[in-house]
Amino acid sequence: MTLAPALGETAPSARAVLKTHGRSFHFASKFLGERHGANAARLYAFCRHVDDTADNAESAQAAGFELDRLEAEINGQRPAGPRIGDFLALADETNMDLRAAQALVAGVRSDLGPVAFASERELVRYAYHVAGVVGLMMCAVLDVDDPAAAPFAIDLGIAMQLTNIARDVGEDAAMGRRYLPAEWVGDLVPDRIGDPDTDTAERLRAGTRRLLAKAEAYYESGEAGMAYLPARARLAILVAARVYRRIGVAARHGDHETWRMRAQVAGPVKAAIALGAMGDFAFSSRLHQRGAQHDSHLHAALDGLPSANLPAGGPE
Repeated sequence: MTLAPALGETAPSARAVLKTHGRSFHFASKFLGERHGANAARLYAFCRHVDDTADNAESAQAAGFELDRLEAEINGQRPAGPRIGDFLALADETNMDLRAAQALVAGVRSDLGPVAFASERELVRYAYHVAGVVGLMMCAVLDVDDPAAAPFAIDLGIAMQLTNIARDVGEDAAMGRRYLPAEWVGDLVPDRIGDPDTDTAERLRAGTRRLLAKAEAYYESGEAGMAYLPARARLAILVAARVYRRIGVAARHGDHETWRMRAQVAGPVKAAIALGAMGDFAFSSRLHQRGAQHDSHLHAALDGLPSANLPAGGPE
């Protein structure tokens, strides 16, 4: 495996990428220590690079070729460029399982064509690939080596991705993507989402409401596993989760009409959320007690995927 040298002037610094593109995460990262904060920013920069590689390509075919190149760099089949080289160095420093990065590339690849999910199962598996695996990589970055933490980390990533989808219904539709499953909203084509008739609007509201309710179950599971994190990282991730969770509240205040406008969390609200999280961190014992029982039914759709905790009866 060939590792590239440290990032030079041709690539933006990891912290700059985080500050520009991940405002909620940048806000929460201030609660991390220097090493964990720097490494979390490096991981975010890698994830953003994978995403941008697909989004900035001239065509879906070109994006596929670029993702092939990234995949070959991650797998050590060709020399790595600066960003992938830095990620591989990070993975080596933290003993990270590269299967998570490979799954992320696969998830981004699935967005290259038109997207119209049929089932809730597709939705949850997609959320695993583009965000649940980020939770797994964050475990490595934050020095969490207890395998019992993995299912909870996956769940927090899934929760955040479901929130993303709820927030971006309109933006995704403009790009030819409908992540709300047909099981929930019917077989809507994305073109009908941007300017829906009364019936379509009600289906979108109901689907977004259901999506946010599902996200809540994954957020609850993610918080149940916070105790596996080092103390300072525990507070930072709690703040990040609470800020992201608040996007759902903003969507509800807008009557779930996220095809019209993007639900956002204002800076003063983020500060208030951080203060509340600090209070819970100080006084809530459940955030500091390991051994929570993971709800395996949350992973019923994740058969065959690394670190999934399947229910005893197998996949649903």
